[in-house]
Amino acid sequence: MPNTSTDFFNTALPCGFYNAEMNLSRTIYVRCLAPFENGKFNFPLYEICLHTKGSIEKYMASQQVIMMWAKAEGEGLVDHVEKLFQNFENTCSSFAGIKLKNRPLIMGIVNVTPDSFSDGGDNFQTENAIAHGKSMWAAGADILDVGGESTRPGAKAVLLEEELRRVIPVIEGLKKIGATLSIDTRHADVMRAAVQAGADIINDVTALEGAGALQAASELDVPVMLMHMQGEPQTMQENPVYDDCVLDVYDYLYERIKACESVGIKRSNICIDPGIGFGKSLLHNMEILDRLAIYQGLGTAVLLGASRKSFIAKICDDVAAKDRLAGSLSAGLQGANTGVQIVRVHDVAETKQAFDVWAAFKN
Repeated sequence: MPNTSTDFFNTALPCGFYNAEMNLSRTIYVRCLAPFENGKFNFPLYEICLHTKGSIEKYMASQQVIMMWAKAEGEGLVDHVEKLFQNFENTCSSFAGIKLKNRPLIMGIVNVTPDSFSDGGDNFQTENAIAHGKSMWAAGADILDVGGESTRPGAKAVLLEEELRRVIPVIEGLKKIGATLSIDTRHADVMRAAVQAGADIINDVTALEGAGALQAASELDVPVMLMHMQGEPQTMQENPVYDDCVLDVYDYLYERIKACESVGIKRSNICIDPGIGFGKSLLHNMEILDRLAIYQGLGTAVLLGASRKSFIAKICDDVAAKDRLAGSLSAGLQGANTGVQIVRVHDVAETKQAFDVWAAFKN
C-alpha cells in the first residue's frame, strides 16, 4: 500500500535513489490520483513508485513535493519526472484524426470468427458482420475494430488466407458507410491488405512484434494500437507471473513505443493497451484497472479492452460472457475515471449511454 502518512508531506522521498546510469523509465513511475474531468486531471495528487533491485516503494505526494525531491537527486531525474507530469497535464486530445470528446471514444468489436469467447461466431458470415458493424456505427461507435482471428485463451492460429477471406470483405463493406476502421491482426500481410481495403488503424495484440509487422506499420503510415500480452493465446493463462504486473506492463509498452519511434512512427500515432485478460490473473487484471492512470505517463492514447472479459465472471459467480454487460460497463467507467482515451466494447449503445450520463455529471 502507498505511504499515506501525513508526516510524509514534511519529509523528502528517499535520498540517494537517483543514479545517472539507470534507465529511468524502468525505475521511476508516477500515477495521478486525481479525478479525470473534462479532459484533465483535477486537484492532482500523485503516487510515485520507486522500483530498484527487485523492491518497489510507493508514496503519495503533491507535484511540488515530488519535484523538490527530484531536484535534490539530480537534473536527469528532474527532466524525467517533469516529462511525466507534462504527459498527465496534457493528455492525448485526439487519435487517428478523431478529436476526443468529453468521454472516451467507443471502439465497437466486429468479430468475424467462428470461435470468439464473447459472441460464439454470431457474426462469422460476412453479411452478418457488416450488418453488425453498421448497427454499432449507428449506435454511436467512434471506431469499428474488425478481426478475423480469435485470441481468446487456448485459441488456435488461423491461416493467412482464411484471415484475409474473413476480414477484407467486411472492411470494404463498412468503409462504404464512412466508418473509421481498425484491423485487429498480428500479421503484416493482413495489415497491408486491410489498410489497402480501407482500414484506418492497426490494432495488434502482439504490439507489432510479429515478423515484418513493425516495418509494415511504418510503411503504411497509419495509427497503431500496441497491446501487452504475456505468452501466446494457447498458453497465456496457464501461470502468468510478474514482479509487479502494472510496472512490468508499463516497461514493455515503453519499449514497444521506442521501437515504433525508431522506424518513424510518431508517438501521437500510437495508442497503448495494457491487455486485460491476456496472460494475467484476476489479481493482475484488478491491479491494472486500479492503477490505469499510470499509463498516461507514456504520452500516448490509452485503450481499455475489458468488455465481457473472464475476470468479470470470476468476480460474479461465473456469469456467461453475454451476461457480463453490467460488469463491462463498470470497468469502462473505471477507465473513464482514470483518463483512458478509448474503450473497446461489444455493447456500443449501452456503453454510450453510460458514458453520456457519466459525462453529464462531470460537466
